[in-house]
Formats: sequence, structure tokens, C-alpha cells
Amino acid sequence: MCLIAFAWHSHPRWRLLLAGNRDEFHARPSTALARWDDAPITGGRDLEAGGTWLGVTESGRCCVVTNVRDPRDPQLGVSRGLLATDYLTGSAGASAHAQELLRSAASYRPFNLLTFDARDAFYLGNRPESRAQAVTPGVHGLSNADFNTPWPKTRALMQHLQHWVDMGDDANFAPLFAALADEQVAPDEQLPDTGIGLERERRLSAAFIRGEAYGTRASTVVAIGHDGRGMIVERRFGPNGSFEGETMLRFADSSPT
Repeated sequence: MCLIAFAWHSHPRWRLLLAGNRDEFHARPSTALARWDDAPITGGRDLEAGGTWLGVTESGRCCVVTNVRDPRDPQLGVSRGLLATDYLTGSAGASAHAQELLRSAASYRPFNLLTFDARDAFYLGNRPESRAQAVTPGVHGLSNADFNTPWPKTRALMQHLQHWVDMGDDANFAPLFAALADEQVAPDEQLPDTGIGLERERRLSAAFIRGEAYGTRASTVVAIGHDGRGMIVERRFGPNGSFEGETMLRFADSSPT
């Protein structure tokens, strides 16, 4: 994923409400949202490395990963997509997993990771150093920088999500998908300087990126209730933002909460 906003324990129905966009080269092969045959995961699948950028389980666990934008980093190490599958197929809760991952986080390509279970949520990253922090209740955002870094598109999506929470809605996700589809480019004075040049900073400042070779491949909303029941909705896009389909899957917690 490249843009995420989520509400953690701040909605009467949903313990987690997450909205995010996956931006990627269109030529990189992946599968659509589905229940995996070989693992207890529901999510899309990167066919190049075998992992996922966002996934959930029937027990109400969720994990999402982004890269870190730094053209000076050699991007060496274990695929960050495996971080999500390892958490979702493992038995450790978010807290225990965070402490365990800290020991090997430096061996992965630059990443930001969010993990959620029935009780806890954690942010983990490995640039510039490995670190982990518990997520507090409220609305948070993440892109290709540190947790809650106020990039314009991250801040805007957080505001949309906060408004959705404040309105008391619980099932109409159309406003969230509309926010994820926003192609507004941020003013130059608000752009971060991540070393990729002004023209690319402008292009990547929109929530939804439309391009022939690179752009937004999927917009996803995850909603997990306090009872563990939930749903995940994915809208997929091809080159130049062409709509390729939508999938909605429900899941139910099979363990006591």
C-alpha cells in the first residue's frame, strides 16, 4: 500500500476501519482480493514475491505494509510483502509479534507495517532504524514515510475518515472510496522533499494516481467490528485508471473476544 488512513477503537461498530490505496507498476503481476487456498488469508497476492500488501483472517486479524520512499536506499533484503503473510499465518498477537520482529526487521527491504488483532495494534518500521510503537485509539495515517507523517494526501484522507466517523455512519463506504479516488495534486509549498524531484512529488501527491505504466492498482476498505465480524472491499484499476472490477468478502470471528 502507499496511502492508508485508519480508525482504531474510535467507532461504535468498528474496532478497525481502514481505507487505503495500493500504487504499483501495472506490469507487476498480482491477483485480486480472494481467500487463499494455501493459507488462512483473505487479500490480494503479489505473484512476483508471493506476499500481500494487505490481508485479513477469519479471526479478525489484519496486516498492511507500505514501502519507504527514499531513492538513496538500495532496497536490499527480504521482500516486505512476506511480513504481512508471516503475521497473518502466525500465532503471535500483535504485541508479541512486534517484539519478535524487532530482532530481524533490519534484514527486510524498507518497510512500514501495521498489525491488528482483537486487542492491540502496532506500527513497525525499519528506516532509519528498527522501531515499534503501540497504536492508540483514534484516526491515524500512513504513506511512504514515518507513521502519521502529515503528507498532504495522508492528512486529507485522515480528515475524510474522521468526518466519516463523526457522522456516525457504519455501512456506507462510498465517501471513503470517493476520498481514495481524489486526483487533486497538492500545492508545491506543501509537498515533501523525498529526493525524487518536484515533478514526481507533484504526481505522487494525489491520493489516486492515474498513469500508463504506474498508478493506483487497488482501493480497499477494511471494516472489522468489535465482535470480530467484518468485511473487506476492493476496487481494482488498470493502466490510466481504468476500472477493472470490485470484490467484497465478509468474514466472521470464530474465537471468543
